[in-house]
Amino acid sequence: MRRSVLASLLALLSLLGSVPASAQVVVEDGVVTRKEAAPKRLGGIDIIEHLDLPLPLGLAFKDTAGQAVTLSKYVSGERPVIFTLNYSDCPMLCSLQLAGLSEVLGKLDRALGRDFEIVTVSLNPDETSERARQTEARYRAEGGDVEGRRGWHFLTGSKANIDQLAGALGVVYGYNEQRREYVHPAALIISTPSGRVSRYLYGIEYHPKTLSLSLVEAAEGKIGSSVDRFILYCFHYDESEGRYAPAAMNIMRVGGSFTAVALGGFLGSFWFRQSRRRTRSSRAGSRRPALGLGEAAGPKSAVEDVES
Repeated sequence: MRRSVLASLLALLSLLGSVPASAQVVVEDGVVTRKEAAPKRLGGIDIIEHLDLPLPLGLAFKDTAGQAVTLSKYVSGERPVIFTLNYSDCPMLCSLQLAGLSEVLGKLDRALGRDFEIVTVSLNPDETSERARQTEARYRAEGGDVEGRRGWHFLTGSKANIDQLAGALGVVYGYNEQRREYVHPAALIISTPSGRVSRYLYGIEYHPKTLSLSLVEAAEGKIGSSVDRFILYCFHYDESEGRYAPAAMNIMRVGGSFTAVALGGFLGSFWFRQSRRRTRSSRAGSRRPALGLGEAAGPKSAVEDVES
């Protein structure tokens, strides 16, 4: 009973939390979920997994020093490489994804630069090497070991080469011309030392053991599979859409969700205690004999005293 009450309460709070008219709150087995269509601007944005397909290692980009480099400089046959597609001026999930990657680096049993490399390519063809260098410095410094993070490389390039790399990685992204922002999914793509796509890890937080094992598999040339495919999209609020992308909104509502769960737990516990108290009172009343006229109420028994 408490479970159904809590589910109903959460559903009500979800409805009060500005749920779009197009959304449905569904309660199944006590679990509350929100089902809604993706915003129009997310149409076609996705990741199409290209496992075991080779990457175009001859593609040219620029490093943060402005020097021309090819992907073969980083995918050199010695160690696996983690690829991410982001951009420095992203207003939404890019910073969350890169921060999540930065955080997990200190928890791995493998060393960046020795056991694997990271290549972050900007989706913005207008991003300068100077802007990329600022972003690179930020995430290298976050770990407190700048020298140890020299295996994380930030590259910029032409739109043609960015599109070719994104296509090879299976990343389908778009561009919002009105806001001048890129709409793209958040994921890590891991390649083998020889440059073949090995595994996809989705989202903005990464479990150290999962990432470590994925790198071990990639180092051995093994091709993995995606067990958990939950894609987050970088998408800015648009009044014409009337809402954020579901995943972005969920992230921003984490605090509200905790509050709702805490409130539901408190009320559920309160109602349950009240119900037990009424039950005990009714039982005690049924056991106590009615007093006749002139009879005085005697002292309560020990059992009655405990139950009341």
